[in-house]
Amino acid sequence: MKVDVVVLTKDSEKTLAQCLDSVYGNIPVNRLIVVDGYSTDQTLEIVKKFDKRFHNVVILKEKGTRGRARQRAIEVVTTEWFMFVDSDVVLCHNWFEKAKKLMKDRVGAIWGVEIWSVLKNMTVLKLFKRVTVKIFGKRGGTHDLLVRHTAVKDIHIPSNLHVYEDAYIKSWIDGKDLEVISTYEPYCIHHRPAIVWTIKKSISLIANELKFAVRCPQLMLSYAFYAIIVLYQSLIRSIKPKK
Repeated sequence: MKVDVVVLTKDSEKTLAQCLDSVYGNIPVNRLIVVDGYSTDQTLEIVKKFDKRFHNVVILKEKGTRGRARQRAIEVVTTEWFMFVDSDVVLCHNWFEKAKKLMKDRVGAIWGVEIWSVLKNMTVLKLFKRVTVKIFGKRGGTHDLLVRHTAVKDIHIPSNLHVYEDAYIKSWIDGKDLEVISTYEPYCIHHRPAIVWTIKKSISLIANELKFAVRCPQLMLSYAFYAIIVLYQSLIRSIKPKK
């Protein structure tokens, strides 16, 4: 079985090559569908290098929201299952082989837990994974999401959704009475951009996530822990002496 893999890009040169290496190394790729938001760096040059190696890359250009970009990608998928992979994640070894064990008849999607690359403390990491899996169970995510094509073939993601389009996708699949699985194996390493760890950006990120938490009061404790991790990492990086 081969699967189409969808990657959204926008000035993604810092992490893209590592991401695509992990995709081709751990996923049986039918086609790599890149939806690019008119990058101005070396993103498309990196993509073209992979096309020269594998001859299976499709490039779409999209100026709109992430919701619109994901919708366009879904419309050109041709495989029974396909994947969304964020351009700043690295998939674990044997990602697809591990996911195959979960591809049952009533399963609509499989999400491998994201692990932030900055987390080094094992106790914090274990708590983070538990919290992240719990949040995904309600909110959804597309960092490394394997999707049954028929579960979303008729979806119409609102074109104004630049965030929470992942929540919309999960809700749509839930509405098909299909299971959306979150799992510790497989997983991905998320290399968030440095700008995320500024105090200003961290507060913005937390505020954005709390909008969803308000609609799911049972997740408030989980989001509180999530917020503490974000602020802690931001403070550590802000006081770290520059070399």
